[in-house]
Amino acid sequence: MEVQWKLRMAAAQREVWTGAQLRRLLAERAGVEMSAASVSALMRQAPKQLKLSTLQALCVTLDCQPGDLIEVDTTPVAKPASRSKPARERSAGGQRRSRTPPPF
Repeated sequence: MEVQWKLRMAAAQREVWTGAQLRRLLAERAGVEMSAASVSALMRQAPKQLKLSTLQALCVTLDCQPGDLIEVDTTPVAKPASRSKPARERSAGGQRRSRTPPPF
């Protein structure tokens, strides 16, 4: 799965050119205070993880939808070739051990 981060383009389309501008607008429009380093990182590269509250604040600030900021390629990925079960999952006689489900 491929994810494309499009914050910089969405911001530019709304004439927000710098992290400092975005940071100020986040505080004014969404009531969210973020560090300059955090906003700069969001402008520079795709985040490894993103809180939904941050995504919501960005959408409120830029008057956009999540799809304007994140594009997800949902093309199915081919499954890797299946491998045999590891030896530890087999008993000494070569048969599989069954596991009991955890108690409720």
